Amino acid sequence: MGSPGYPRFRGVDRFDTVDFPKDGDGCRWNPSPHDRATRVRFQGVGHVKVNQHRPVLGQVKTVSVKREGRKWFVVLTVEQDRPEPLPVTGSVAGIDLGIANFLADSNSAFVPNPRHGRRAAAKLEAAQQALSRFPRCKAKDRTADHRRAVEKVAQLHGKVRRQRLDHAHKTALSLVRAHDFIAHEDLKIRNMNKAPAPRPDPGRAGAFLSNGAAAKAGLNKSINDAGWGVFLTILHAKAESAGREVIAVDPRNTSRTCPECGHTAKENRPTQEKFHCVSCGHTAHADTVGAVNVLRAGLVRRDANQA
Repeated sequence: MGSPGYPRFRGVDRFDTVDFPKDGDGCRWNPSPHDRATRVRFQGVGHVKVNQHRPVLGQVKTVSVKREGRKWFVVLTVEQDRPEPLPVTGSVAGIDLGIANFLADSNSAFVPNPRHGRRAAAKLEAAQQALSRFPRCKAKDRTADHRRAVEKVAQLHGKVRRQRLDHAHKTALSLVRAHDFIAHEDLKIRNMNKAPAPRPDPGRAGAFLSNGAAAKAGLNKSINDAGWGVFLTILHAKAESAGREVIAVDPRNTSRTCPECGHTAKENRPTQEKFHCVSCGHTAHADTVGAVNVLRAGLVRRDANQA
């Protein structure tokens, strides 16, 4: 057994978040409530002014300080009384998440995919190329131009992340306000992002056949850009606060099953957007058909849970 090595030095840029597990233990939120400015007090630092963008409702439990580029944010976790549920609307909906459209619902409505990452791809590529021209070195050894290049890349990534989060919040809120019950596909996003397995060439030792890895990489990039996982997490949280019900259902064959006659076949979906039942001739947008079938499966599951 070899001798243990020295502890690894943790650079200033390695950690971007400091958590205080209890308000008052090393940190206190707004210790001067009668002051016009909102402040947070850190042990060993003192009072720091905060640009509070909305009122804090409830008792502050934990405080986190997060750094994004040159900006610092205070993230609070608060304990609230159970909120009042939203008024009953009597409406139910199923949603089908996609790439061409961010989602389609069972009422034939569509939410466009903003593609924030793709729209920022050119600027991000240029910023990363500019950064790649500098040699790899420790943060303390970087020149001013090198530091600005690092900050530019971080700034662009942060903007895309905030845009994606804002879109997810607004879309989830509109669904929760409009419907009492929402069903969605139980997507295994981590499995969907897996690279295809290699295909060895039986005729040549050590050679491989094409496995569509390039096309799959493009699809994975589009899935990550859509941010389905973030959206579904936000949707469930908002629905719970509003007294709405959200159920995930098995996504298999939801876009291949005819909602009119129930016939299931791969040929029912000749293109990505078109659904044409080879049995009864029913035609519709494939995403709308998927949303209708998701809603029906969700209602069946809800009734089974209530029985």
